[in-house]
Amino acid sequence: MGYFADKRLSIVIPAYNEEQVIGRVLDEIIGLNVADEIIVVNDGSKDGTSAVVRTREQVRLVEHPYNIGNGAAVKTGVRAATGDVILLMDGDGQHPPHEIPNLLQHMGAYDMVVGARSSASEAQAHRTLANRIFNSYASYVVGRPVLDLTSGFRAIRAPLIRNFLYLLPNTFSYPTTITIALFRAGFAVKYQPFVSPARVGKSKIRPLRDGLRFLLTITRLAVLFVPLKIFLPVSLTALGFGLVYTSFVLVTQQRFSGAGGLAITVGVLTFLLGLVSEQIALLRYINSDR
Repeated sequence: MGYFADKRLSIVIPAYNEEQVIGRVLDEIIGLNVADEIIVVNDGSKDGTSAVVRTREQVRLVEHPYNIGNGAAVKTGVRAATGDVILLMDGDGQHPPHEIPNLLQHMGAYDMVVGARSSASEAQAHRTLANRIFNSYASYVVGRPVLDLTSGFRAIRAPLIRNFLYLLPNTFSYPTTITIALFRAGFAVKYQPFVSPARVGKSKIRPLRDGLRFLLTITRLAVLFVPLKIFLPVSLTALGFGLVYTSFVLVTQQRFSGAGGLAITVGVLTFLLGLVSEQIALLRYINSDR
């Protein structure tokens, strides 16, 4: 019996080398008796993850022949899911199953509910700082407070995530993509705080590489959905520098500055490029609504 009286719930768990903890996570989920189906996508694990999952008859196992990526595993699970609501969570123990009802209680009013890691969560200092930077940048892009951009613990209406599935990358950046896409498309998003325990085993995230990837993903999505959020600051910076520098040279040296003129030109062209990109973004939404 599912959590909703008239809705089916699918829980999708991407897993890569989670032999140590995934059995406990699955047992806790099964004990809650809230899901109509539980799908684990084994993303080419080299340990006994698949063997552990197979011992749970209530769980459906889908396997990748090799490691494709966390986002790819999520997409495979979403395609396989049959529920009206899909709940995504990791199998490393950082997303406590007992928090699932706290997310689901808001699904009647919201299109997506995200588990936001509270300050009491166990996380390394550099990751906490990085998440604050990502959250601030994403909040600027979407114009709404984003409390946890990178959290993979979220419940979402199945038709919505399938509609945006083509945008999701194969890497850990998929939460970033779906968050910005839903905010920009005007859907209601709720953040539900929870305390995340320390993960079991070694993290798959590489801070420098994946951190740069997150920033690039946010910028790419901003250019895709709200181009002026990126182009306008660049344009104003170039114009401001060009005008100030040109005025300074005219006053002090009585001549025109080529560098200042170039900066002004770059500023104007960047602004015009942003306007064109904004129109293309609007046309994309008009066409998608037909």
